[in-house]
Amino acid sequence: MNLLESVRVALEGIMTSKLRSFLTTLGIVIGIAAVIAVVAIGQGGRAVLMAEMEKIGTNIFAIYVDWRSDKKVTGREFNLSDVAVIKDKVPDITHLSPVNNSLCDVRGPKDQKTGRVIGVSSDYFYIRKFNMKEGHFFTEEDDAGKRRVAVLDEELAGQVFGRAEALGSMITLNSTPFLVVGILAKSESALGFSENPGVYVPIQAWQVMFDNQVQELEGSAASKEKVDEAMGQAVKVLERRHQTPGKYAGMSMEQEMQAANKITGIMTLIIGAIAGISLFVGGIGVMNIMLVSVTERTREIGIRMALGARRRDILVQFLIESIMLCLLGGIIGMALGAGGAYLIAKLAKWPPLVSWWTALLAFAFSAAIGVVFGLLPANKAARLNPIEALRRE
Repeated sequence: MNLLESVRVALEGIMTSKLRSFLTTLGIVIGIAAVIAVVAIGQGGRAVLMAEMEKIGTNIFAIYVDWRSDKKVTGREFNLSDVAVIKDKVPDITHLSPVNNSLCDVRGPKDQKTGRVIGVSSDYFYIRKFNMKEGHFFTEEDDAGKRRVAVLDEELAGQVFGRAEALGSMITLNSTPFLVVGILAKSESALGFSENPGVYVPIQAWQVMFDNQVQELEGSAASKEKVDEAMGQAVKVLERRHQTPGKYAGMSMEQEMQAANKITGIMTLIIGAIAGISLFVGGIGVMNIMLVSVTERTREIGIRMALGARRRDILVQFLIESIMLCLLGGIIGMALGAGGAYLIAKLAKWPPLVSWWTALLAFAFSAAIGVVFGLLPANKAARLNPIEALRRE
């Protein structure tokens, strides 16, 4: 019996018991659909995350105190004069800003909200590439004069001002009055959160309100290629100025992207592996049904052997039947998984990425399950004694 004849006979066997064949493939369908959906959603989410981080800027970096170091942390590891010295010593740094962050009560004419108040210098506007809806970002003169001016993001402005005009009006931050000089345009990310949350005020005005410290530094380099070198030089400047080697650390956006890419990849792999357990269960189901099929078709096998079919022909027939059942389940599972990934991604507002290698791997895995779990029933059928098989009713 040639291969095409074996395929034809296997198809006849599958079509003879349509319901049983469908139930047999159900575990494979669920397993492949789950794996395809998880991988597609994971790849789509990773692509969106990378795009969002690139939008912020691949030449951005942050310098902070390395809390893991054996140096004592005092809360005075940075000061405002560090910024000017670093910019002078490291020409590849185009902009550099101290960044302080704290929660506070933000009160406007309509409502009061708890929000973040972020103390930065005027350079921060260029580092983050903000878009202004109204007004302007505060200036170096505002910062040097410790002026109580504020820039609100559009969402918070709407919450505390309602329909009232926010630009040029007063708000209170923890009972301290500030003049609103600018409104940042709302920039909703594909991950579903506002990119500009809170209130931005001059760093020196922030220090008057809260604490005369600098929590970290954020900056931008001349290019993506120069960011790591510039960041490293800035760290060395700080270590020399404060005589604290090993106390500072830096993180570039490129490094954050690599770390995020690695984490999302590992998570996708783990969740995909968990979903893949159902494939193993589905394979056991295929094997059990094929064993039942061999028992039910014992007389048929005996007749075929009596008519000249070799053991190899019987083995190949049942093995092909097992493979075809699993491939059928794999194809249905791929379609369902891709459809499910599309729906979930549409709700999450990011693209589902069903890559060709994922589909190819799922197809190959389905065939492999058919071979592995079909081998025992096929071997059992091939080893039947023709005489004993013909006696079976």
